[in-house]
Amino acid sequence: MPMSSPTPRVDAELVAALRIDLESAGYTVDGVASLLGPLASGALDREQPLPAQRVTAASDHPVATLVRLFALGDPVDAAEVAAALPTLGVLGATALRLVRSEGDAVIAHCDLRPYADDTHGWWVASDLSELATGRPLDVDHVLGIGGASTTLASWTPRTPVNSALDIGTGCGVQALHLSTHAQDVTVTDVSDRALAYTRFNAALNGETWTVLAGSMLEPVAGHGFELVVSNPPFVITPRTGAVPLFEYRDGGRAGDDVVSHLVGAVGDVLVPGGVAQLLGNWEIAQGADWRERVRGWVEGTGLDAWVVQREVQDPAEYAEVWSRDGGHHPGTAEFDAMYAAWLDDFASRGVGSIGFGVITLQRPVGERAPFVDLEELRGPLTGPVGDAVAAGLAARTWLAEHGEDELLSTPWRVADDVIEERAGRPGAADPSVIVLRQGGGLRRSLRLSTEGAAYLSVADGEVTPTQAVVAIAAVMDTDEDGVRAAVLETVRAGVRGGFLLAP
Repeated sequence: MPMSSPTPRVDAELVAALRIDLESAGYTVDGVASLLGPLASGALDREQPLPAQRVTAASDHPVATLVRLFALGDPVDAAEVAAALPTLGVLGATALRLVRSEGDAVIAHCDLRPYADDTHGWWVASDLSELATGRPLDVDHVLGIGGASTTLASWTPRTPVNSALDIGTGCGVQALHLSTHAQDVTVTDVSDRALAYTRFNAALNGETWTVLAGSMLEPVAGHGFELVVSNPPFVITPRTGAVPLFEYRDGGRAGDDVVSHLVGAVGDVLVPGGVAQLLGNWEIAQGADWRERVRGWVEGTGLDAWVVQREVQDPAEYAEVWSRDGGHHPGTAEFDAMYAAWLDDFASRGVGSIGFGVITLQRPVGERAPFVDLEELRGPLTGPVGDAVAAGLAARTWLAEHGEDELLSTPWRVADDVIEERAGRPGAADPSVIVLRQGGGLRRSLRLSTEGAAYLSVADGEVTPTQAVVAIAAVMDTDEDGVRAAVLETVRAGVRGGFLLAP
């Protein structure tokens, strides 16, 4: 396998010059999207470079040059690179180990592209993708911005904190997000190559992080953090030697032990009230419920746990995804060997399916029993849901700290984004199904009983559930205890799901 490219070097003066040039060129997410247009942008997102190559070849704009060089990995004429980076120059870019010269052409050593959330813009350097190099990835490949990293960023609460930790930082994407709301950011990774990219990305974006080498939590033993995030190397990988052990996705343990170990250990670095937001895979035994597996991880940790399963794949689907992931293609001997290794590995443990999801953990502030909430939530979500996660965590904490009497004596109100749907047989006097739906956040639905729907119709922030129970029982001419039980169930589910808010 070819030798890995050199990693970027941090030189304060040269990095500052690069930042000036990228800003002046308009090398931003919006700038690239405007240049490429929706067709080429969409194709590039699907790892199809041809439309973007056609657009950028026809343009002399600096953004076109930078896309060709750093995103597509194409050789670019040195004069064009010099024009796109007038302050840094080709010599400066070479000194930073971003590029190398070959004759009259300049070739990138790394991927460097803009990245943004709703209010912040950055640049992120990482290793060139298989799309750019035309060959499978090296085992020490440093991944750029992938689907898992954007998922974690979307689900992470952005509540201001003093201290935050990014475990297995990779190129530092999560740390960039943490820098928007954390006073001090610490990152760890076992890969020296990844940490070199992290240091460069911190410098390029004007950030200062504590960067520590070591596996998972080992470098921060004895320290405490208010927020911990991790997109760990969670891919379940056969230990047979048939599958390359990519550092960015393999944590050196069999099965799903990487994630289970992290779940069991992360409480050691959480301060009271501290939150950990993690991604993970878990194995589901043939015929079993995924909750059986994950519940065993979280119970006994002393932490609150809220786990959302987002996707499920069978062993063949999982094998296909991760056999392709490193740049190998169906029909090749390498691909078939990896595919078979995964199938054999899962069969050896009786695995029927593999779940993927988001794990939110919290260290309780006071003495109380931790809550455990394991739910399945499929389907697309719109935009970042960190605020909804923060609200959901706060609601679950409130429920864990308050009893039925307080729940029923609070004048809840229906959230503004909630609508009610009713369905029934044509001509029927009453609906057979009543469902609440959220328009934003996690976009949940909640099926209601008749009593629950009656309560929600008056949940305006002034009427308490207890008051409503009396009125509903009178109107329905039924026992108050039965109505109370039904309303209590609705209120508890409504508060937990964000359908009902405190006044």
